[in-house]
This record gives sequence, C-alpha cells and structure tokens, in this order.
Amino acid sequence: MSQPSILFVCLGNICRSPLAEAALRAQSVAAGVAMTIDSAGTGDWHVGRPPDPRAQETARKHGLDISSYRARQVTTEDFHRFGHIFALDQQNLKDLRRIEPSRHIAEVGLLMDLVPGRKGTAVIDPYYGDEDDFEQAWADVSAAAERLVKRYLR
Repeated sequence: MSQPSILFVCLGNICRSPLAEAALRAQSVAAGVAMTIDSAGTGDWHVGRPPDPRAQETARKHGLDISSYRARQVTTEDFHRFGHIFALDQQNLKDLRRIEPSRHIAEVGLLMDLVPGRKGTAVIDPYYGDEDDFEQAWADVSAAAERLVKRYLR
C-alpha cells in the first residue's frame, strides 16, 4: 500500500486548513504513520502569505509552529497528486466539485464526515470570530486528524 496523501481545503488557506494540516502532521508523526499532508484554499486572496496570526497562536498553544506555512490555491493537479481531498465546509466542497477534473485519483469529501456524529457539518470558520472560535476549529480538525490516523494504523 502506498503512503496516504491528504489535502485539506478551506476558503483562503490561512485559518482552518493550515490548522488541519498541522494537527494531522503532529498526530501522524506521534503515531508513526507516514503521510503526505498539505493544505490549500479555493480562493486566491492570501496566496504566498503565512497563516492568520490567530491560527498561528492557536497552533503554538498546542505545541506546533505553522509560521513557515504559506497559503496556496488548490489546482486541478491536486486531484491527481492526493488520494484524499477534504473540504472543511459545504461551500468549499461545492467549489472543489466544480473544478475537479473528470478523471482523477482523489476521493473528495467533507472532513467532518470522518467524525462520528458530525456528518454533513463544517469546521467552524474562525476568521471573523475570536480566540474561542479558533480553539473550536482546532478541536474539530484534531478530532478528524485522530480518525485519519486510526484509519491508517489498521
């Protein structure tokens, strides 16, 4: 079996998806599960910029440094590079479905569908929120990361 490859996608790639990337990186390393992990946004407003300072602070509180991450926009090539592409909300899932090529290898879905009791729900978008919203986003992506690591530990 080849190494799992996972891409997380939100709107701007500065809050939720970098947190999801960081959570899965940390949990996969801790569990000894090799994975290719990245994140991207459906929009291009923040391309090349680091994560939102509040996202960086949230990651720091959990022992992770995401200051070197840089936002990028999802491409059609990603549908061939990654085995799984997870949208962090329904709108980004719709946007992914709109740009996905007719032939690709990626399984595309909603991230929170992995978490029991959360099917069809979004990771909270903390951009216009406060510290508590960033912590809730972290809790959501961490729960999903835990499910992903368990899937590949089997």
